[in-house]
Amino acid sequence: MAITLTDKFASKVDERFKKETLSNAGVNQDYSWEGAKTIKVTAVDTVAMGDYTRSGSNRFGTAKELDNQVQEMTLTQDKSFSFTIDKMNENETMIKAAEALGRQIRERVVPLVDTYRFKQMVEKAGKKVEEDLTKTNVYEAVVTATETLDDAEVPENRVIFATPEAIKLLKLCDGYVKAGDLSQDRIIFKGQVAELDGMPVVKVPKARLGVNTNFIVVHASAVVAPIKLADYRIHQDPPGISGSLVEGRVYFDAFVLEQKKVAVYASVRKTAVTP
Repeated sequence: MAITLTDKFASKVDERFKKETLSNAGVNQDYSWEGAKTIKVTAVDTVAMGDYTRSGSNRFGTAKELDNQVQEMTLTQDKSFSFTIDKMNENETMIKAAEALGRQIRERVVPLVDTYRFKQMVEKAGKKVEEDLTKTNVYEAVVTATETLDDAEVPENRVIFATPEAIKLLKLCDGYVKAGDLSQDRIIFKGQVAELDGMPVVKVPKARLGVNTNFIVVHASAVVAPIKLADYRIHQDPPGISGSLVEGRVYFDAFVLEQKKVAVYASVRKTAVTP
């Protein structure tokens, strides 16, 4: 789109609505990729219990060599952007390089990272259920997710990410405690709008959570989401340009740990819709 030049621009820019990152409550950055593109995580097996025998030379049973599994996590998402702002365009419009960079991060980078993280949660969930939610079954769907994680001995401090559509259905059911009824010290995550079955509910637009995702219940320990590099810069009058060259790069990924995937539960639409 061409730059619009007029006699005078208003000092206030008509900004678009855009939420800040919403996925942080359900991920961790417990592992370091410093100096590496791939890291390996080892999980060690246990052995079955048996009966102790009070006589003989093999009283504890036959010794079995412990097995282990190795999960490789390789960073794959290396994204970038670049744009210029001519010096006279910056002078004659309200386009400012620093503000434009902030806008780019807010409207492009943050949603990109959120969307990728949620996609990985759904694809790698330990339990994925296909169901079309209604106001009569939505509460049961959530407590079923809680029951599933309870049976898997997943710790507390889980979080629910839900679409506005699912939130609307939740508002019509019993057991829903909206944010307005919560004390400030109980609203702990950005975007939290409620508490349900002891878990904070974070509202996530469909464009980020997925048009066919109803909700995700997750414990943050299960999802490793490194951002190895977030590099943003503004070059003033670089060779060949009279003005600003703005560049950015974000190197990231998201992984569900194999031994903890039971802590990720995804409810997706049974009747899929096309984005």
